[in-house]
Amino acid sequence: MSKKEELLKVAENKVRQGGYNNFSFREIANEVGIKSASVHYHFPTKADLGAELAHQYTNAFLAALGDVDDIKARGENPIDVYTQIFKGALLTDDKMCLCGLLGAQNESLPEKVQVEVKRFFDKNLTWLNAAHTANGEANPAHAAITTVSLLEGAMMISKALNDHSYFTLATQ
Repeated sequence: MSKKEELLKVAENKVRQGGYNNFSFREIANEVGIKSASVHYHFPTKADLGAELAHQYTNAFLAALGDVDDIKARGENPIDVYTQIFKGALLTDDKMCLCGLLGAQNESLPEKVQVEVKRFFDKNLTWLNAAHTANGEANPAHAAITTVSLLEGAMMISKALNDHSYFTLATQ
């Protein structure tokens, strides 16, 4: 793993545990074992790091989902696949969705981070719209926003109450 990748990984963990303001360049530099000036070599500003983090998170999330038609061809429900990614993040990693957490802080984020968080939700809604269309949903756009809202909200409630059974209950 390159130093840049290590920095992104450490920053992602910090953001997913406490939000955008939960890290400084000095903290992530110490965890990676470099000087904070070296962080600036890879990311001139915290906004640059935050934007890259949200961009990569979105790409990895979409790659993990895969293609709706391929999922249907395997005889699986794409909405179940989508839900499992959220479930894994919460139940296995005990973490929030990075962009869901950042989205809640949107007004206090730098513009370039806001753009990437918006990209996450735009791409997710597009994917979910296709998934609900493939499932024969009468109003796929409504179903898409309902799905992502339910999952992000269920994560938040489960974390706030420190009880992941709420996520399981909401997604049955």
